[in-house]
Amino acid sequence: MDPTILHSRLAFLRDAERLKSVLRSGHTSCGRAESTAEHSWRLSLMAIAFEDELRGLDLFKVLKLCVLHDLGEAIHGDIPATKQHAHPDKAARERQDLLQLTDTLDAPLRASIVGLCDEYERAQSAEALAVKALDKLETILQHNQGRNPPDFDYRFNLEYGRRYTSTHPFFAEVRQVLDSETLARIAQRQ
Repeated sequence: MDPTILHSRLAFLRDAERLKSVLRSGHTSCGRAESTAEHSWRLSLMAIAFEDELRGLDLFKVLKLCVLHDLGEAIHGDIPATKQHAHPDKAARERQDLLQLTDTLDAPLRASIVGLCDEYERAQSAEALAVKALDKLETILQHNQGRNPPDFDYRFNLEYGRRYTSTHPFFAEVRQVLDSETLARIAQRQ
């Protein structure tokens, strides 16, 4: 490998490591704030666990989308799902951050990463639509599983990402199970 490319890719990986420290609004089952990197890992694991329900999709592309979909958050962090309505420029800001993060990469790799992130953001393929649905489902799963602060709003889960989770019967089936879990969490609080 060309030494310049090798060093630029290592520099990119060092910068991307920031995702390990970017915290999300959900919490793990032990009560610690979840990181974006942890979310992307379990999203990838979710795609593998449900591979048999993703027939006809390019699983390698699905996994790439899972790993890359929140990469832009490495620069300015995550905007919690519950507050995204107040940030209409979220997608544009994350794309700028992604361009900054990938700026030192060789052109072919940069184009591949940015292209996949754009495809995800625009839900331009069956794989991107599937990852959008899985992303919402993983977030709800984490909200339900996590030991969240007392003021955590579980009702948010009931509508979150519904437009993506209703695109396929399998996603709707998972959604139904998670909605039942959400309702149980709400009932525990009352």
